[in-house]
Amino acid sequence: MMKYLDIVNGPQKASSIILGCMRMPALSTEEAARMISCAAEEGINFFDHATCYGDGAAEERFGAAFPLTGLKRDDVIIQTKCGLHFDRQEFDWSREDIITSTEESLKRLKVDTIDVLLLHRPDLLYDPAEVAEAFDKLYREGKVRWFGVSNVTPGQLELLKKYVQQPLVFNQLQFSLEQSQLIDQALYVNNKSTDRSIDRDNGLLDYCRLHDITIQTWSPLQYGMFGGCFIDDPQFPELNQALQELADAYGVTKSAIAIAWILRHPAHMQAIAGTMNPQHLQEICGAAKVDLTHREWYKLYLAAGKYLP
Repeated sequence: MMKYLDIVNGPQKASSIILGCMRMPALSTEEAARMISCAAEEGINFFDHATCYGDGAAEERFGAAFPLTGLKRDDVIIQTKCGLHFDRQEFDWSREDIITSTEESLKRLKVDTIDVLLLHRPDLLYDPAEVAEAFDKLYREGKVRWFGVSNVTPGQLELLKKYVQQPLVFNQLQFSLEQSQLIDQALYVNNKSTDRSIDRDNGLLDYCRLHDITIQTWSPLQYGMFGGCFIDDPQFPELNQALQELADAYGVTKSAIAIAWILRHPAHMQAIAGTMNPQHLQEICGAAKVDLTHREWYKLYLAAGKYLP
């Protein structure tokens, strides 16, 4: 049974697990339709895209596949992100680019409205007044319902909020058992003996909780920025042993336990699953059946290489 969140100022009954569609271009239209249907059968109703995923190919494949699923448009929450242009080696939050990118996403996704639009990593030259103008136009014309950001600091959020009228309801950030810097610094505060005491994001977790911004975690099974999956990786023997013990106890897989560890946090985060393998997605969704205890959560945290100071 999937877990759902009522997002403050945002969509209601949003699945705690999101299907990330970055790898969808590798599938045929029929395979993509089966993947979307599999997600829906597991209770996932939230689908994440970005204009840079396959340079629009992920949105295009989803848009072609969705009508084959038999699902209704109102059954799902479609999110996309704009601002990354690797083809021209720049990030762009200008009014013109936000509007143009969103309109192109609407065409590729074959929808009239995008439920959630996120600004995808900071543009170092962004003008918050231009962002506000773009959001106002997209919201007024019914092209976007809710807005948010990805990989954005508290200071940048405060600056945006000074100009933007719509609530910023999501911040998409990297977080996993291995990449846990989002929570580490609070534990090791004022501890000169470890780099984990370094404040890398200006208290971003607490900021989001204070301001009702739901965190969406990307790469929730990865180590490093794009190092690979830590599940069954021999570099992480203690973590995999702890995951296996709890997987056996709960009757799920290690992947499900790793995702359940994220969902157990009282910040009520969402976890983005980027797999395009239906069986793996089903295994990951086993996390919704698991409610880790306080002690089990800490057992996994410590098994990932941390320690209590």
